[in-house]
Amino acid sequence: MYKINENYLKLQGSYLFSNIAKKVALFKEANPDKDVISLGIGDVTQPLAPAVIKALHKAVDEMAQAETFRGYAPDLGYEFLRSAIRDNDYKARGVDIDLDEIFISDGAKSDSGNIGDIFAENNRIAVCDPVYPVYVDTNVMAGRTGEYIAEKESWSNVIYMPCTKGNNFAPQIPKETPDIIYLCFPNNPTGSTITKSQLQEWVDYANKVGAVIIYDAAYEAYISEENVPHSIYECDGAKTCAIELRSFSKNAGFTGTRLGFTVVPKELESNGTKLNALWARRHGTKFNGAPYIIQRAGEAVYSEDGKAQTKQQVAYYMNNAKIIIEGLKSAGFSVSGGVNAPYVWLETPEGMTSWDFFDYLLNNANIVGTPGSGFGPSGEGYFRLTAFGTHENTLKAIDRIKAL
Repeated sequence: MYKINENYLKLQGSYLFSNIAKKVALFKEANPDKDVISLGIGDVTQPLAPAVIKALHKAVDEMAQAETFRGYAPDLGYEFLRSAIRDNDYKARGVDIDLDEIFISDGAKSDSGNIGDIFAENNRIAVCDPVYPVYVDTNVMAGRTGEYIAEKESWSNVIYMPCTKGNNFAPQIPKETPDIIYLCFPNNPTGSTITKSQLQEWVDYANKVGAVIIYDAAYEAYISEENVPHSIYECDGAKTCAIELRSFSKNAGFTGTRLGFTVVPKELESNGTKLNALWARRHGTKFNGAPYIIQRAGEAVYSEDGKAQTKQQVAYYMNNAKIIIEGLKSAGFSVSGGVNAPYVWLETPEGMTSWDFFDYLLNNANIVGTPGSGFGPSGEGYFRLTAFGTHENTLKAIDRIKAL
């Protein structure tokens, strides 16, 4: 008789955003006349930039001709896209990354889960708390998290690094020693950031204890402050201890097009084994690569027109963030984030849990947000609103909240 991976049975309920979707669907079914505004999931609302659309059309036409038709993509991704990434995301910032250290994928979410395949089951992970649920959930599936402790809403073998108002929503070096450290800056869900000197402390710590940092930089395009690093490789020694995840979803609107990449330096090794080679084997064996058409679209993001157009889109969402922050503050809420990230993190009213506040907003203002407790134990008492809505809906939502 075949066996199942029983680690999946340990997962608590369904995925956070699936729960939200079910609640919203039931509300809409019962209230078909209500205009529900979603400021919940981190999905973009602006269409792809004209430069990207032009590149897509051109690539589709190429696929219709025998001379320019493309089949399977190269294992690492097409060199034209990896070169654009190297030159614009790294070389332009004084960071030396080789082409064969860049692996093109269908998005940072996939890579953040799949990267665990190259690590042993007995590694212990450390995560910010609150945190993007995919980090913990995929490690549950891999058998690294131990048992779930219901009364604490946490896992026995996970090192939680609380990110609270008291520490400006930035994690502290843990007392217990982890093997794998997940860091996400600008942070999802809190919108917080750390300075280059603070990030350097993490790099130094990881090299000292022999840990690897999995650094999610999916929101780096939203950084507005000069002392906030765009890449972990801006720090000395990072190439011997860090893997970096990147996405085209948030900076260029590819949530429905799916494109991202991961950087695994060749200096990164464990007991003489190069992680770059392991990831190359995993990537080549279990992933067919992002399609040629999509990779050409990604290349267009780095064109002069593409840069200007995607910069305008980022500014559009950050203007929404400003509206949310100012509106919530005027309504008496305590808020953070929204300066270097498209997320605003607010404290729920006294006496309300994060799911209480979710229901309150949905039922009384017809607004969908994300309960902080869905991101981890320290998220209780907080709530996330996203700036990825339309400008009109953002204004409308803030007006509704003010009227409560």
